[in-house]
Parts: sequence; structure tokens; C-alpha cells
Amino acid sequence: MLTYHLDSRGIIQSLFGVPRALIGVVHAQALPGTPASRLAVSAIAEMAAVEAMIYAAAGFHGLILENTHDRPYLKGAAVGPEIITAMSIIGAEIRRATPLPLGIQVLAGANRAAMAVAHACGAAFVRVEGFVFAHVADEGLIEASAGDLLRYRRAIGAENVLVFADIKKKHSAHAITADVDIVETAKAAEFFSVDGVIVSGAATGSPADPEEVQAVSGAVRVPTIIGSGITSENIARYRGADAFIVGSSVKSDGVWSGTLDAARTRAVVDALNSN
Repeated sequence: MLTYHLDSRGIIQSLFGVPRALIGVVHAQALPGTPASRLAVSAIAEMAAVEAMIYAAAGFHGLILENTHDRPYLKGAAVGPEIITAMSIIGAEIRRATPLPLGIQVLAGANRAAMAVAHACGAAFVRVEGFVFAHVADEGLIEASAGDLLRYRRAIGAENVLVFADIKKKHSAHAITADVDIVETAKAAEFFSVDGVIVSGAATGSPADPEEVQAVSGAVRVPTIIGSGITSENIARYRGADAFIVGSSVKSDGVWSGTLDAARTRAVVDALNSN
């Protein structure tokens, strides 16, 4: 039985033009100043635009740009202006390459930075960490940011940029909020005016728990988005999801750092369309 809500379907339909959306991840190559940085920003932007066009040709409905190759990540305000500037340039190049709605995530937990980049390059949404409650991530303690972020969004005139927030985020320990389950976390995010909640597995490429997705979807009226582990083989298990962020299974050998594989990308689209 499908459990879509009118509100969540309306948001996804309005943004992506379909009731259930596939969002392809563009993993930007290592940016200036990071340990693995080797390429000029112009070259990184060109590579990102090529990936964006592959997703568009396959039938994806949206994209999200992430600075995933910048590991190890800085945290929050420690992310420098060189990263924000580079992400804005890359985002603008993607926007020129395809009309698909674009999202921005700046790791780790640099939610203000993501909002600034999105506003600068005309992106439609951001993916944020630590919207409500706190957790211990690889980078350290990530604290709640909802109040600050939404005030910053208003201050820079970016009210049209939607906020999709991870709850019980991957690559993190949640012992300090062990008495708050994922449904209550989702409800808190909704109460604090999030535009969509993201449920993921334990790590990049790890599938989310279908029962958790269903429970969250049934508890909130904002979209429930899956943030990791989606493949052409398992997408049918997530009947309660309104959108799917896909980045690992569509790469060569199913590894996020590999080359985007056009056949794998089309297979995910076919799998969603057949359900």
C-alpha cells in the first residue's frame, strides 16, 4: 500500500515535475586547498557538467552537488571561502548544462555555506546535517542548526531554496539521542519548518531500513527522501519514499568515487518507472 501525503507529493511534484523523484549525486572532485586537490576549478566544473548531462539523459529528475572528495572534511564554519566560491562556480556550470533542479550539500555540516552556494548559483534546495538535535560525526560534534539556518536563509533572500535535512545521519553515532527515535526526530524537524527529511543507512552506499522509511513517511507531511544505498534492485522496497538520492550504485562497480556509468544510471530509472 502506498502512503504518500498530499503535502509531500505536492512539494516533490512542484520541484521535480513528478510525484516521485530520482536525484543524482554529482561528486565534485577535490576542491582547492583540500588534501587530494589536483585539478583547476574550471576542470572540475566541466567534469561535473558532463555527469549532470548523463543523469539528465538517463531520465533523472534532479541533481545534487556535493564536495565529497574533500575528505577529511572540515566542520561547519571552518569550511573556507575557497570551497564556497568553487562550489558556486561548479553549480553554475551544472545549471548551464541542464535545466534539472539542483541541490547543494557542503560537507561537513556547513549548512550556511550550502545555502549561500545555492542562492548564488540558482540551486533549488540544500541537503543539511544537524538540523535538529545533535550527533557525533566523523568530524566531531554536529549541533542543531535549524534556527540559525532559516534565519540566514531569510537574511540573504533565499526563501525559495528548500531545506532537506538528514535525520539520524549516516557516518554518525547517535548515542546522545538514543532516547529519541527516528520518527520523533523527523517530527521535530517538521516542527522546525524543514521542507523534507532524509533517511539513510549507516554509511555511504548503505541501504536505509525500509521499515524506518515507512514509519517516517507515515508520521510527517513533508517529503521523505532516501539518502543512501538505492539501487535498481532495491528501489521497489521503499514504497513510502517520495524521492531518492542516488550516487554510489550508478558509478562503476557501485563505488561512489568511480566513474558515472550510463547503463547503471538508466537501470535505476527503469526500475523506478516499472513500480
